[in-house]
Amino acid sequence: MKYIFRLIIISIIPISLAFVSCSKSEQSLTVYSGRSESLIGPILESYERASGVSINVKYGKTAEIAALLLEEGDKTPADIFIAQDAGALGAIESADMFATIPENILSLVAPEFRSKTGQWVGLSGRARTIVYNLETIDPDQLPASILDFTDPKWKGRIGWAPTNGSFQAFVTAMRIHHGEDIAKEWLLGIIANDPKVYPKNTPIVAAAAAGEIDIGFVNHYYLHRFLAEQGVEFGARNYYTAPNDIGTLINVAGAGVIDSSKKQEQSHALLWYLLGDVSQRYFSESTYEYPLASGASSYSGIPELNSLGAVNMDLSQMEDIDRTLNLLREVGALD
Repeated sequence: MKYIFRLIIISIIPISLAFVSCSKSEQSLTVYSGRSESLIGPILESYERASGVSINVKYGKTAEIAALLLEEGDKTPADIFIAQDAGALGAIESADMFATIPENILSLVAPEFRSKTGQWVGLSGRARTIVYNLETIDPDQLPASILDFTDPKWKGRIGWAPTNGSFQAFVTAMRIHHGEDIAKEWLLGIIANDPKVYPKNTPIVAAAAAGEIDIGFVNHYYLHRFLAEQGVEFGARNYYTAPNDIGTLINVAGAGVIDSSKKQEQSHALLWYLLGDVSQRYFSESTYEYPLASGASSYSGIPELNSLGAVNMDLSQMEDIDRTLNLLREVGALD
């Protein structure tokens, strides 16, 4: 799919006047991005036009970029790390590779969506959800908890993507919130229900609409991309589990400034922009994620963030993806 970035009005949030007098080499930033170019590229290009600062981006999967940063250490050329999930941010934070972000930037985002030590800040949020087929499923009959999908009545009706990073982050959160035993029991219960395996979220949503599966475990915004392209006739919708259920986990894409960077002020200016009106409206209206800056409005087609009653947990704790991968291998969800 192709998504059009709708740049509304460039209203530059105070960008440092240092850009006016700095040398050409200083008018650039190096960003390591675990977010795909299709999701974050348009807004970085917008910042280049607004500020005159050249952004050099290294794209890759979040886990791969985080591993590269850890390998490079204080010799990394990166100024900023943008991650797809909080777990990777937590890993870099634990390695003491982030600088503390100024309070005036941190305070733009609610405490539950940023580092408790001020090392990284969330830019956009996404909810885990259950996508379901409109013809075969009455949402009133769906269980209140994602844990209940181990019931044998769901055998052959579920779609999931165990190799997908967002699913693995969800399992990590389940391990932290409920403990290893319950997470393992849930995984074994789903496997016993013979789920159909997909590589990522998009084909799960398509399969639910086509009736290939009845329900699937995905992030909320994928459905809205289909609805934007195909309209209300699209054959699937999202269901959110009950308040305080891990099934409606809110994870974040976020960013931190590398401690060894010589461009701290310029990096802070980019964070300002990513939390400013133009960027937050982009996340809301073009990617259908939850904007996290205070006062930013969510896309009208999704539930308000504060209405979901999502589990309150320290997202930085989701750094231990290795134990999750080991668990997924142990139960047979991964080769």
